[in-house]
Amino acid sequence: MSVLSITFHCTKNNLEEWENYIDETLVLMTENLLDVNKYILSEVHSDYIEDGKNYNLLLIFDNDDLREDFIKSELVNIAEIVENKFGQEVMIFNTFLNPKKTRL
Repeated sequence: MSVLSITFHCTKNNLEEWENYIDETLVLMTENLLDVNKYILSEVHSDYIEDGKNYNLLLIFDNDDLREDFIKSELVNIAEIVENKFGQEVMIFNTFLNPKKTRL
């Protein structure tokens, strides 16, 4: 199992448009990803973020090779689409999670 956490930070100015985008587009893109075994799309609650809001897409792959392929192709496409639509109003942060022990 291989996991990738993608955090999207949206500024206060674009929250409504970003949430609509998540519901109408990002969910469909995620559903159509061939190599993703499972995923969780979450709104992130944090007491420390005041200028906007974070959302997280946790993707679970069968192995590291599938995750690496996704990063080189699909993630690049998703990042370009988000940047073209939202510019600097939505920032993307990737975190590679390498499970030591799981119970999913």
